[in-house]
Amino acid sequence: MALGSLVPFREGAMARPDAFIFGPFHRELDRVLEDLARSGGVYAPRMNVTETDKEIEVTAELPGLAREDIEVSIEDGALAIKGEKKVETEHKDKAARLIERSYGKFYRMLDLPNGVDPAGIQATMSNGVLKVAIPKTEMTNAKKIEVREAN
Repeated sequence: MALGSLVPFREGAMARPDAFIFGPFHRELDRVLEDLARSGGVYAPRMNVTETDKEIEVTAELPGLAREDIEVSIEDGALAIKGEKKVETEHKDKAARLIERSYGKFYRMLDLPNGVDPAGIQATMSNGVLKVAIPKTEMTNAKKIEVREAN
C-alpha cells in the first residue's frame, strides 16, 4: 500500500463537503508521509492491477532489483510480493548532497478474488518490472441467464 493511499481524500477525487476544510491538512500529511518514505527506509513499489475476462495481471516497478531479490507466493488467498532493495554503499570519499532513492524491505499483499487458479499463476521479470499473470477459472466467466415468465 502506498503511504499516500492512507489519506482518504485526494485532489481530483470526489470529496465530502467538509473535506475542503481539511484539504491543507491532507496535503501536508501527504508530504510528511512521502518524506518519511524517502528518509525512513520504507520502500513501497508502485503497482498496477489490470483485468481481462481471462486473467488478472499485476505489474510492479522494481528498478535495480534482480528476480533473485523477489519472492512471489500465495498466502491465505492473497498474492504476496516481497523483497529487499539494498542500499548501495559505493560512497568512498564521497559526501552525499542529495539522497532521494528509496531502499529497504517491502511486502505487498493483494487479496485474490474467488474464481482464480492459484496453480496457474506465472511471474516474469524484465527491465525492472515484475509481471504476475493470474488466470481465471472458467467459472468466473459470466453466463447470462434468461429470465422467463413464471407458470
